[in-house]
Amino acid sequence: MNEPVSPEEMKIEDAKKSEAATAAETPNYYDQMLKIRAEFDNYRKRVDREKPELYKLGRMDVISRFIPLYDLLKKAHEEIQASHAESELAKGMEGIFKEFEKIFKEEGVSVIEALNKPFDPLAHEVLGTVEKPDVEDGIVVEVFEPGYLIAGRVLRTAKVRIARNPKKEEVKEK
Repeated sequence: MNEPVSPEEMKIEDAKKSEAATAAETPNYYDQMLKIRAEFDNYRKRVDREKPELYKLGRMDVISRFIPLYDLLKKAHEEIQASHAESELAKGMEGIFKEFEKIFKEEGVSVIEALNKPFDPLAHEVLGTVEKPDVEDGIVVEVFEPGYLIAGRVLRTAKVRIARNPKKEEVKEK
């Protein structure tokens, strides 16, 4: 049954328990290193995936800052072409305008085609409405300022006026 335990055996048994307790409390550095390495690999892969998107966002920011300048040059170009088409100024403006268009084309910037298209709240900003009985409700009838896209994303919304059909409103009221 219960045999008497010698003091020597007790010491050995206590040492084994102490070793087991110490081993359980001691951190496993190899496992920690493996976890940290896996976390770092995941971080590196995520950064590699996000880097092109960050570059794209940076390009979009820079290009969006040039759009107001482009619009002003476009208006000046149209005015000069209307009044001084053969002057040196007109030729210089033409060169600047073509260079802007070339850069925009290389970067994938395109004009939002808004005129005679249905209103799109993501691409258009409505500055007013006009009653047009011959045009369907919500169709863009005038573009005040063009909008621009880059790679399918809106850089700047088009500022537009949309049609309001009074006949449809009368039908709704009845």
